[in-house]
Amino acid sequence: MLTDIEIAQKAKKLPIEKIASKLKIDKKYLIRYGAYIAKIDLNIPDKIKNKQRAKYVVVTAITPTPLGEGKTVTTIGLSMALNRIGKLTSACIRQPSLGPVFGIKGGAAGGGYSQVLPMEDYNLHFTGDVHAVGLAHNLAAAFLDNSLLKGNKLNINPEKIYWRRVVDVSDRALRNVKIGLGSKEDGIPRDSGFDITVASEIMAILALSTGLQDLRKRIGKIVLADSLYGKPITCEDLKVAGAMTVLLKEAIKPNLIQTIDNTPCFVHAGPFGNIAHGNSSILADRIALGYSDYVVTEAGFGADLGAEKFFDIKCRASGFIPDVAVMVCSIRALKAHSGRFKIVAGMPLDTCLETEDIGAIEEGMCNLEKQVENVLTFGIPVVVAINRFSCDTDKEVELVKKKAKEFGAFDCCVSDCFSKGSKGGVDLAKAVTMAAEQKNNFKFLYPLDMPIKEKIMAISTNIYGAKDVEFMPAAEEKIKLYTERGYDKLPVCMAKTHLSLSCNPNAKGRPRDFIFPIRDIRASVGAGFLYALCGTMQTMPGLPSHPRGEDIDIDKRGNIIGLS
Repeated sequence: MLTDIEIAQKAKKLPIEKIASKLKIDKKYLIRYGAYIAKIDLNIPDKIKNKQRAKYVVVTAITPTPLGEGKTVTTIGLSMALNRIGKLTSACIRQPSLGPVFGIKGGAAGGGYSQVLPMEDYNLHFTGDVHAVGLAHNLAAAFLDNSLLKGNKLNINPEKIYWRRVVDVSDRALRNVKIGLGSKEDGIPRDSGFDITVASEIMAILALSTGLQDLRKRIGKIVLADSLYGKPITCEDLKVAGAMTVLLKEAIKPNLIQTIDNTPCFVHAGPFGNIAHGNSSILADRIALGYSDYVVTEAGFGADLGAEKFFDIKCRASGFIPDVAVMVCSIRALKAHSGRFKIVAGMPLDTCLETEDIGAIEEGMCNLEKQVENVLTFGIPVVVAINRFSCDTDKEVELVKKKAKEFGAFDCCVSDCFSKGSKGGVDLAKAVTMAAEQKNNFKFLYPLDMPIKEKIMAISTNIYGAKDVEFMPAAEEKIKLYTERGYDKLPVCMAKTHLSLSCNPNAKGRPRDFIFPIRDIRASVGAGFLYALCGTMQTMPGLPSHPRGEDIDIDKRGNIIGLS
């Protein structure tokens, strides 16, 4: 089989105007970035008010291995398969971070015959949205340190500065730095650090904003630091919110591209799923829902992370209610959840993972059971999609189908979109359309007026399966402070490892009777949530021993090679 990039480069792309015309989007609302990419003008008519909303499908997954289980492949493939069976469908996905592209995971354009195009542009700079987010974020940091140096008229407390800088590369050496070194004109020395750009509150805001004025309002609310008198200092106080919004005036416009079979795909925003809320933008979803019959979107990592945040954070902000969830799993991952095998990105797979092992699947099936249970908690039907690999046997597949239905899934189907494209997702598409017609009893996990501790307890015990929660002193202090400031009415975004239901990445399957530690809690007031740091979760990833970037190059004809 050809490599991902070879398949992508051989695929026939249509001009972006033809992709838009499938959705009856007038070309006057397209802002072209070359022949195959366009931004959507926000003046596009809002069809949500004038027609019944499209069916809304969220794709989630079991707890993944470091290799991923094909969630993006399934998202793209399902959207193509729904079009194949006559449902006008759009996909809505996030823009990838350059950190993973050059690090462990590689690109995020899907794979095989289930990809978005142009794959190279999508995985790299694309339309510059991530760069705009990074620049706006760092502008606030520069204004803050300048204000501190130039008389400190806002009485900024140097010990209570929360706003770090960002860069969109995985660089562990920047996690903790000292800034302001040198002469007096070089700034006031203090401890700080860098996060990866997609972990920026601004990226989360971009995904949750409903328009340019909402973006401006949210940016103004960002809390950068506290004053010497214990008052929050915001971007509005610093008089930088307007300039930050100006830098984002194009980034707020969703991007339109296409899949390998020319299905429309909206790409917008890219908040990390294990740090931020991990979902693409409300604006992209709104446009897609107004111009499609079905919209397939993707939530980051497993259902305990991206899907929970999709339901409790994104759905609250958008007002949109999903009709069905697709739970992606792989035979390989279910075997790994037995605890018998260790999967390390960049290292050869244990050969036992590629041979029939019913016992390992039975032992690891508890993770699928819990993740299906997690989605059913929100009252919507679940269809399990087995992302099939060539080494999976029929006996293994039939076992997973049987168990998934026992766990409460509406149906369980094989997804073979990687090797067969839309043809490989027809059974899944038919199951999704049937599930989308079922009665929907959607509900949130917790009410917003619930105290902060109780919200965290609800997520930790009901979704992760923890026995209890331990709040460290820093977390206790922040809970008291945020309650006094009125932030206790915000939803909670948990920042934890994506490799386990617990905060221990080595705890596979369905951990039970564990204590869930909350190290600290931070306030993303502009985004509209609090986020709890669990265990040793980092907001700046590091590179592996052999980064994916080592394989990326450009040939004599200017073609990119090695990107996957």
